[in-house]
Amino acid sequence: MTASPFDHPLLSGLLGDDEVSVHLGAAADLDAMAAFEAALARAEAAAGLIPAEAGPAIAGACAQFVPNRGDIRIAAARDGVVVVEWVRQLRAAVPEAHREYVHFGATSQDVIDTSLMVRLKAILSLFEDRLGRIVEALGVLDGRFGGNRLMARTRMQDALEISVSGRIADWRLPLQRHIDRLAAVREAVLVLQLGGAVGDRAKFGEKAGEVVALMAAELGLWAPDKAWHSQRDGMFACASWLAGVSGTLGKIGQDIALMALAGDGQIALAGGGGSSAMPHKSNPVAAEVLVGLSRYNSTLVSGMGQAMVHEQERSGAAWTLEWLAFPQMLMTTGAGLLLAERLLGAVEGMGA
Repeated sequence: MTASPFDHPLLSGLLGDDEVSVHLGAAADLDAMAAFEAALARAEAAAGLIPAEAGPAIAGACAQFVPNRGDIRIAAARDGVVVVEWVRQLRAAVPEAHREYVHFGATSQDVIDTSLMVRLKAILSLFEDRLGRIVEALGVLDGRFGGNRLMARTRMQDALEISVSGRIADWRLPLQRHIDRLAAVREAVLVLQLGGAVGDRAKFGEKAGEVVALMAAELGLWAPDKAWHSQRDGMFACASWLAGVSGTLGKIGQDIALMALAGDGQIALAGGGGSSAMPHKSNPVAAEVLVGLSRYNSTLVSGMGQAMVHEQERSGAAWTLEWLAFPQMLMTTGAGLLLAERLLGAVEGMGA
């Protein structure tokens, strides 16, 4: 048992996803935080909220800024967030004449939420590509074996014969619907966060809309009418989509594991897993793990439902719960997509 099997030096061979984890690491987070502050400074300078020369000066410092992670780690234990110490260090890296304009009008949650959105945008694009490849792989299997027959089972009992194509359709169509839903998920969650201390953007005055629009355009995010500090329905919509994808992949894994168990020619798989005690075995490891990942994401999405309950304007407790659950959901979904693609590529035959 480990703290996280996703980045464990051994278990990551089964559950790791380097393409997702790089976006969830400290380096990517700090880079996205710097992108937020640079975009904020440029937008405020363009809107006349800070001196014109302060915008490029702060943005330039952000591009070169290398924070002291050790000091941030120590301060986070006191402050509950990494932004307080990080902004202190960033100010020290900006020419003195412009330091007072760093982070002007923003708050810690603005930086952290927007950093996540910048990175989530890349992760969702990655997931969309993987889903597309899995749908294509299922189409290939349908072309090769779709006309074959296999025994349908209802309530785990033999029922009537069906075509392999029929079972593949039950796997493929939900995945296509997940792809179709992704546009709405992106619109719901990939939203700039900018509200200031209590979410009312008070320091921006009548320039608030302009600053938000400029920042959103630079960062490639949606521009909200109001800060969503305590409005977490977008996060839950994304979490639900992730759990749905995992659920569909888990159904595929469960079906394939049961087909392999039947041993009557329903499916032939290459490269099964070995046993330390029974050398003759070829275990459907990827199929089994898909089931486990599906069930894990189903438990995590309930935590994201709990994290919607932000008391009043800002919550530390609910926000922390998101930090615990949401990255795990991303890693779980990513691992499942990788395993599903590998599993389908190992199918050598279906039906008779």
